[in-house]
Amino acid sequence: MSGADPTGAAEAGRLVEHLFRHQHAPILGALIRQFGPAHLALAEECLQDAFLRALQTWPFHGIPPNPAAWLTLVAKRRALDQLRRPASMATAEPSVPHHPLPTLGDDTLELIFLCCHPSLAPDAQLALTLKSVAGLSTAEIARAFFTHEATVAQRIVRAKRAISDGGLSFDVPFDAHLAPRLDSVCRVLYLMFNEGYSASGGDRLLREDLCHEAIRLVALLTANPATGRPAVHALAALFCLQAARLPARVDDAGDLLTLDLQDRSLWDRRLLAAGFHHLGLSACGDALTAWHLEAEIASLHASAPTFAATDWPRMTAAYATLFSLSPSPAVRLSWAVALSYAQSPAAALALMAPLAGDAAMQRYHLYSAVLADLHASLGDAATARACLERALALAPTPAERHLLARRLVLFP
Repeated sequence: MSGADPTGAAEAGRLVEHLFRHQHAPILGALIRQFGPAHLALAEECLQDAFLRALQTWPFHGIPPNPAAWLTLVAKRRALDQLRRPASMATAEPSVPHHPLPTLGDDTLELIFLCCHPSLAPDAQLALTLKSVAGLSTAEIARAFFTHEATVAQRIVRAKRAISDGGLSFDVPFDAHLAPRLDSVCRVLYLMFNEGYSASGGDRLLREDLCHEAIRLVALLTANPATGRPAVHALAALFCLQAARLPARVDDAGDLLTLDLQDRSLWDRRLLAAGFHHLGLSACGDALTAWHLEAEIASLHASAPTFAATDWPRMTAAYATLFSLSPSPAVRLSWAVALSYAQSPAAALALMAPLAGDAAMQRYHLYSAVLADLHASLGDAATARACLERALALAPTPAERHLLARRLVLFP
């Protein structure tokens, strides 16, 4: 057999990476639909093997006409081989098809509903979904949760075991159990979008594929009468308004641009329109959720013609209300930034004072970066420089380190 063509190997590698990002979750969902949630771990293992086989064989034999179908078939055959072995058959059989139930029409979304089953702890739901659906590494999930990698790995193992041993169903509960499950699904989509909008690690600051996949999935929820609730429309509004800024977040050299430096003419008008459309639909109903408030904050940025013209007092009020609903250190930090523009840097520093004792904030580069900006505004260059140096040491991506290094040169 002749060797692989280097050009073909490179092309196959790029395609496999693309398929892993965009087809991993749909294929995994299809496999679990066929073999049952009890075989989640097996389905993941067989799908990983299929991707590996693609890397090994496509450079020699060529890329198949339908690569996603090829991966699905290879993974399915391997799973069937595993299940036909006596040891496997003694433990569990593939699920027997049953009468059809209402579905959301998307295997990826229904896989997320499975991962968000109420029998799983909330942290385990999030970790499992980000691993199995979003394709994040254990290290990336740990950074997103401000926790240790071993802790995340244990959560994922326990969640898979609970799904396997608990006989959980792949079906979406279109009944009284839907509301709490839908809340968990929305939290997962929120974290998926945030990881795409500002990656917690790796070489790339932006992972637009995750942002657009989160938008696609929340759009399916808004389009379904059972799940298209005001809070879900608020989440869709938030995603669209935030994603509209993606074309302006980096310059031609690939450097990160903060909101005050972005060319607003580059913002995606189609996504802005969609965001305001969903924001209007979110106003139905009586409940005010965190998604509503975050969408309102995003809309204030989106509607301001310039950074200076932003309605900072209204934004500060929105953050104050958000903090009353979700009193997290991250919300307090963002609230302080808005307050610094609405009132003064001194007021912002006072609001941030409780964060000095928060261990997670001490490891968060943006906390130190905000402190640097506030002290610089107050004329304390020495403290600003020290805070910037700490932020630079903590920044998880090259783009953010480059941004902080550019700021640091202003403080000799």
